[in-house]
Amino acid sequence: MSETSDRIQALKIDREAATPSGSGRLWLLAPAIVIVLLLGWWFVLRPSAGSILIETDTARRPPSIAAASSVLDASGYVVARRQATVSSKLTGKVEEVLVEEGMRVEKDQIVARLDDRTQQAQLELANAQIVAARAALAEIDAQLRSARLERNRLRDLADRQLTSASSLDTAEANYDALAARLETGRENVKVSERNSALAQDAVDNMTIRAPFGGMVVSKNAQPGEMISPVSAGGGFTRTGICTIVDMESLEIEVDVNEAYIQRVLPGQRVSATLDAYPSWQIPAEVIAIVPTADRQKATVRVRIGFLERDERVLRDMGAKVAFLGSEAPVELQQELQGVMIAQEALMSDDDGDFVWRVRNGLVEKRGVTLGGSRDRDRVLITNGLASGDTVVRSSESALSAGQKIKTE
Repeated sequence: MSETSDRIQALKIDREAATPSGSGRLWLLAPAIVIVLLLGWWFVLRPSAGSILIETDTARRPPSIAAASSVLDASGYVVARRQATVSSKLTGKVEEVLVEEGMRVEKDQIVARLDDRTQQAQLELANAQIVAARAALAEIDAQLRSARLERNRLRDLADRQLTSASSLDTAEANYDALAARLETGRENVKVSERNSALAQDAVDNMTIRAPFGGMVVSKNAQPGEMISPVSAGGGFTRTGICTIVDMESLEIEVDVNEAYIQRVLPGQRVSATLDAYPSWQIPAEVIAIVPTADRQKATVRVRIGFLERDERVLRDMGAKVAFLGSEAPVELQQELQGVMIAQEALMSDDDGDFVWRVRNGLVEKRGVTLGGSRDRDRVLITNGLASGDTVVRSSESALSAGQKIKTE
């Protein structure tokens, strides 16, 4: 039994002797980790081989002539003086909508149709009443002619004393009654015709037309929905088919601080700039100064009209305006075109004027065309550069095309 136990003990593995401790493994890996970190730091942070240190400048648009002539600046929005949400006079179900957003419509153009079956039935009933009233009028007219003949015959007999006075009186009364009925029949015909006209108007109201020419900016109803000129409490009834804006009535409304309103005059020239097109100077003028002030904001509303129409001007666009003084230029189209850069960035050689443009960490040679200088430190470039381009202002050594650079 003891011999068997000794053999089993001999087969056991001494795990403490075979496996090194965890701390021992970490000490073995520590030098390798340090070496990797040092190599990574050297590759990332070492100076770029062959790179040249430069100082850069950014090409920017020249300052506006309008800004230089401005006596007051303000901001506002483009609004439409003429716009309408097209609805119906009667409550009905939409059967067809013929417009979409962005569609231009003309005055009286059909934009939608409503279900008009009830109105058509009423129109047919009114027309039938006209026919019946005219038939009754014809019958009364025939009876009146017969009564007239009878009365005239009895008058002749009475003159010759061949009939009684009572018979003549009866004939006279019958004639007068039919004459009155004839007049009533004529009025009934007129009433029936007017009922027919009302029914026809109700049918016409089921066809929705544009009240004026303009642009559809929103479509508010779909076929199958109910529409009403008044709002229903449940929220399932539409109150409009679409909204139409007369694009010719667009103008700018701005709020001017009441402390500076004396600088604004009716008819004053204005330079307007849309937030969507900051480089586009739009000539405009003051239409009117609304004769009331907002006591909470201490501002006065000013209406500004465009002197030129353009499809890029849209309702509710943000706009900035500069109210120009008397020395403002007559034509704002004389704004300088191009970009301004530092005088030091401009270079010249046998091929002409050029600049070093920075792109993706390299420099490239760009030929440029000069314009008039706006100040002594910067020059106007009319061709060859775009606003936002980065150019080399100065460098520690000569540059060549494709040269790697470092910016300071």
